Amino acid sequence: MTKKLLSDITIDHIRSMIEKDKRVDGRTREEFRPIKIQKNYVATAEGSALVTLGDTKLLVGVKCLVGEPYKDTPNSGVLTTNAELIPMANETFESGPPNERSIEVARVVDRGIREGQAIDFDKLCITPEEEVWKTFVDIHVLDYDGNLFDAANMGAVAALKSAIIPASRFDKGEDFPFPMKHMPISTTFVKLDGYLVVDPNYDEENVARSRLTIATLENGRLCAMQKGLGGSFSRADVEKAIELSLRFGNLIRDQIESAGE
Repeated sequence: MTKKLLSDITIDHIRSMIEKDKRVDGRTREEFRPIKIQKNYVATAEGSALVTLGDTKLLVGVKCLVGEPYKDTPNSGVLTTNAELIPMANETFESGPPNERSIEVARVVDRGIREGQAIDFDKLCITPEEEVWKTFVDIHVLDYDGNLFDAANMGAVAALKSAIIPASRFDKGEDFPFPMKHMPISTTFVKLDGYLVVDPNYDEENVARSRLTIATLENGRLCAMQKGLGGSFSRADVEKAIELSLRFGNLIRDQIESAGE
């Protein structure tokens, strides 16, 4: 994926606005763009969610199949997370096999779910050492205007939260809700001229020199962090980012719970 080149005028404008606690789209530094979540958007998937974060839009689908467990976890189900960034979503996306950016998005989402112990994997076991439910979380980016990490996280959690294990389809008993224990929610920050900025849009991402994604749980625990780009964050920056992540996490969880179909 190539990087968009911004004019010096655009860069200077973004920086001057940030210094005044304003952004080009009207937000403050500590404000998310409007979020819209629609669960069960794809009828043929076990679970799905359409997420709009400002002008970033993506669709997440969950598919469950019967398969063999890993040898080191014979009584646990399997989770695989993939992200697809297609050229239709943004001019800088390139066709072909998964690139570094798509792999990073998938890994950050996957890590938040795993480290947050969001899934009761033991309940995805059908027959120990023989059969388990293998869950595939597929993230499809439709429009990209920054902050894929948080949009993809919201979509994955909402899709899993709404998913139904299709046991009857495979003659494995009755269908049952996907066994979610927690809802890990991520919040992404970039640093622009010394200021923490939440939920960066596309142009802000291109100006930023450092990025930090923090995933938290409803019980106040921090479960995952991902540092990106080449800059740095001070201890005060990280402490403030964690505080904001906990607050935004609660708001987004409430929105996921109340999201319609």
